[in-house]
Amino acid sequence: MPTWTIAPEAPGSPAALALWRAYYTEVSDRWYLLHEGRRTDPGELEREIAAESGDVLAPPHGRLLVARYGGEPAGTAGVRLLDAATAELKRVFLLPALRGRGGAALLVDAAERAARELGAERIVLDTRSDLVEARALYARLGYTETEPHNDDPYAEHWFGKRLT
Repeated sequence: MPTWTIAPEAPGSPAALALWRAYYTEVSDRWYLLHEGRRTDPGELEREIAAESGDVLAPPHGRLLVARYGGEPAGTAGVRLLDAATAELKRVFLLPALRGRGGAALLVDAAERAARELGAERIVLDTRSDLVEARALYARLGYTETEPHNDDPYAEHWFGKRLT
């Protein structure tokens, strides 16, 4: 039976880049299908994927974690320090075919450990209303809704959790 492994990886690694593409394509297409009844324009998709290098998830102030299932890249979670005591959870994603196998909770737990290693006492995140699976996951893992911590135009829900 395949098992999960999770380890830090450079945001520019082939696995991280492929998972970033899959993540961004899914959340962008979901937004456009909901609001405009269409998928993301391919040119826009390429520009947005290229514009977000993931460098904020690299050491020394961040970590990108790649989950593998049976040795194959399956998902990501990242953290970055917003200040000395607060980390932000980013890019929590599992390939659709591997959802429901416990990987998301393992990824978030590993990201929380990474945030603690970076010195964070609290972790925050934002998400959208249509990402109901993500909101349910965060609530199940002890995150509570908070006041906004950023002004991201796509953020509709903000969550936080004490790490200490």
